[in-house]
Amino acid sequence: MKVLVTGASGGIGKAICRLFSEQGHRVIGMDLLPSDLCSENYEHVIHDIRDTDWPDLGEIEVLVNCAGVQTQTAEDIAVNLSATIELTEHYAVQENIRSVVNVSSASALTGSEFPHYAASKGGLTAYTKNLALRLARYGATVNAVCPGGVITDLNRHILEDDRLYAAVLDESLLHRWSSPEEIAEWVVFLACVNRSMTGENLLIDNGEALKSNFIW
Repeated sequence: MKVLVTGASGGIGKAICRLFSEQGHRVIGMDLLPSDLCSENYEHVIHDIRDTDWPDLGEIEVLVNCAGVQTQTAEDIAVNLSATIELTEHYAVQENIRSVVNVSSASALTGSEFPHYAASKGGLTAYTKNLALRLARYGATVNAVCPGGVITDLNRHILEDDRLYAAVLDESLLHRWSSPEEIAEWVVFLACVNRSMTGENLLIDNGEALKSNFIW
């Protein structure tokens, strides 16, 4: 299938591009930054998703929205929600689409982290349901993955601080964070294997939201 992945240059986005490519799909990565991913199945497009002068990419069958920022300002909503909606409406609302997967966040379901960021991801999960309703006429599925802690450069200040890292691990039932490759596996499954689940938000947080202390 022909797959478009935004936020493709690093972290979760790069892992998603690599896995799709390894499975033989034709992958177009879109990002503000260049990519060092080398594959005969991979093409990289440098483009700011806030720029609505969209490049002509032909017929997209799978869209994965992974582009996002965490600035603690209204820019989070501009990129993570508004620009993502505009891009999706341009590339995905057409008869060749087979699936859309939005990379949201556990904070969309728990309200944790920073106000603008949580709001942007909460809006993205609501948009996921809206889009699922509208793309059903094409037989397409639309879902979101909502990762908790993931081992990426964005979280380097935590990963390199033994005290902070121990504290965040203690917040999860499984006492671990996910790798980008794990999240990529969920995305590829939802995009290519799943045919029955749509309009859902899949929480992948190692049990962090579930953890509680029962007092009797």
